[in-house]
Amino acid sequence: MTATAHESTAHEAIVRPVDWRAPISFIVFALVGFFAFGLNGPSTDVVFSWASKGTPSLLSDITVNARTLGFVIGSLMLVITALTLWLALTRRKISAWIVVGFALLFLVGLLGWVGAGGRVPIVYLLTGAIAFSVPVVLGALAGAMGERAGVTNIAIEGQLLMGAFTAAFVGTITGNLIIAMFAGMISGSLIGALLAVFSVKYHVDQIIVGVVVNVLVAGITSFVHSSMMTRDEQAYNYPGTLPAIRIPLLSEIPVIGPVLFNQRITTYLMFALVIFVTVLLYKTRTGLRLRAVGEHPLAADTVGINVNRTRFWVVTLSGLIAGLGGVALSIGSVGGFIREMSAGQGYIALACVILGRWNPLAATAAAFLFGFSKQFGVWAAQAGAAIPTDFINMIPYIVTLIAVGGFVGRSIAPAAINKPYVKS
Repeated sequence: MTATAHESTAHEAIVRPVDWRAPISFIVFALVGFFAFGLNGPSTDVVFSWASKGTPSLLSDITVNARTLGFVIGSLMLVITALTLWLALTRRKISAWIVVGFALLFLVGLLGWVGAGGRVPIVYLLTGAIAFSVPVVLGALAGAMGERAGVTNIAIEGQLLMGAFTAAFVGTITGNLIIAMFAGMISGSLIGALLAVFSVKYHVDQIIVGVVVNVLVAGITSFVHSSMMTRDEQAYNYPGTLPAIRIPLLSEIPVIGPVLFNQRITTYLMFALVIFVTVLLYKTRTGLRLRAVGEHPLAADTVGINVNRTRFWVVTLSGLIAGLGGVALSIGSVGGFIREMSAGQGYIALACVILGRWNPLAATAAAFLFGFSKQFGVWAAQAGAAIPTDFINMIPYIVTLIAVGGFVGRSIAPAAINKPYVKS
């Protein structure tokens, strides 16, 4: 028997095990959709409204019976579930489009169920989702850059928090929000540099350093907040918020216009940075070098790339992006600094990096999922949904856990991540 025949026989003998993660998740959500939204759903009408508050829309509202909508959507979800079961049993890949389509169906059914007897404000939900997504998207971009270079950036939480604190403090002192925005970005970069010094230069475990940095930043900002900001908010914690910039003509497009083209500068910068980081990583020589450092640092060193210098500057400069995420939290949203206002969003950003498999565009999509789930929680509470308030507050984190555990599972990270490089 030839070597080729031996290889063929060996490949036939190796049977890939059935991956049940996605099918099981599909079954659970399909049953919830069919029985909760359909058979046992409210029989009142629900109105899907396309108009933003105080602004008429060219699109007419859609009125449907909530139970009928739930039954149709639940039936479609069961059909898709059967398809995923067949794909899993035949050991075929479940397309991402199937997952997206299934998720959209479940979302429509959920909106109809919660909004039964009232209206579902589509523009309000999408606008709020983008606003909540900005810090997470920017944190995810910083995490994707750092981890592509081989450095686990656990300190995103600290970078967001320091950016938010610095922007609010400097904005109040100077009265200039643009200066405050740059100050917040620089402070995030300094936290990135601190992480890089210990993890890259001194080879301290990256995860331990990141956690310590987060605790340090939380302590510093809490101390200053309690000792200065809360005692005299007018002098130290009253910066105001960045104004919304309405883009002429584009902002008049139905639905898309008010959602995308009537935003603050932090949101516009977020969209620009998503494109910039994607192009940088996959379409430039610099990005190729950066990814080589994270995948095979010895080979990168062999061709003349300074591995540790590259890692240091990538982590430091990515801190600028995370710092901008902190700016979006304070002067880009609340108009001041609140103690520990990052509230774990840096860790959610890391989860989005994993969910997006270290791809900036996919990580951004995962961050939007988090933002929408958070905005949904706000709307559900306002709509008087029969869901406990504590559970509503848990929705964004539950969605993230389900997405990572139920649909992604084990992901393959860059090969040299969290591995110090010592030049021989």
